[in-house]
Amino acid sequence: MQSDNETQRRWAIILAGGEGKRLSSLTQRIAGDSRPKQFCFVLGDSSLIEQTRRRVRLSVADDQILVVLTRAHERYYGPLLEDMRQQNLVIQPDNRGTAAAILHSLLRLAKLAPTASVAIFPSDHFISDDRHFMRDVDQAFEVVRSRPELTVLLGIAPDSAETAYGWVEPGQPIATSNASIFDVRQFWEKPSAETAKRLLDGAWLWNSFVMVARLSTLLGTVMLAMPDLYRSFTRVGSSLLTSSEEPSVERLYASIGVTDFSRDVLARCPTNLAVLPVHGCEWSDLGEPERVIDVLSRQKIQPRWKVA
Repeated sequence: MQSDNETQRRWAIILAGGEGKRLSSLTQRIAGDSRPKQFCFVLGDSSLIEQTRRRVRLSVADDQILVVLTRAHERYYGPLLEDMRQQNLVIQPDNRGTAAAILHSLLRLAKLAPTASVAIFPSDHFISDDRHFMRDVDQAFEVVRSRPELTVLLGIAPDSAETAYGWVEPGQPIATSNASIFDVRQFWEKPSAETAKRLLDGAWLWNSFVMVARLSTLLGTVMLAMPDLYRSFTRVGSSLLTSSEEPSVERLYASIGVTDFSRDVLARCPTNLAVLPVHGCEWSDLGEPERVIDVLSRQKIQPRWKVA
């Protein structure tokens, strides 16, 4: 059972700064404009960002959730997140990929709660059973409490040879008192159909990109994998959560390229990475229109836009 102290150390970051271009043909039909999918009512009567936030609140207090956004999308996220405190909104001047988004939010969090453990969530996933999934997130928090050197990824037990997902190969079991987790042997991003069949047969897992770690562990991993990016962000660290944050971050983002946390951080530093297999609930990355239609069909969901 979690102590109040441990619960208070739990924070979450929701990544919602992407453009959602692969789903733009469908979101244009749903919303009538070019808003990214996370701000769209794709699966029902609430947006994906709202659904993600409700899911995360099953394990993390609402005032300890940060949401990473891109300023150009303010007209879309403003009404959906109007009840959140401004300090919990990490506003990027531009989208520079997941590595920059995560590092920006981690350094913000370091000023708010330097001893935090943090879970990171994309904002564009379908999960059939939120409570089941978040119990696995709870387990990951427990692992990190006893093994603070680990970063725990949630790997989805696959039901098909999916070529558009990233895959994780589980290695040897890691000794913990309360969860079955494994070290990460290697990653494979978007394999060919033949390779995906081999990964499926080899009991690899889909990489959900949901992860849990100590704040200090994640910062250390970024520092080792991408020292130049880390140094660039730490130069503006003193301005975060002050009136000078916006112009400082504006200059920084203008000077950096697009980076990917899975490829440029995790794959470069696989030491102390663990994967916790998730069984018993359906999961989908809603990156393609076909995937959305498949989820709607399998779950027998009839959103208003589909009926129309």
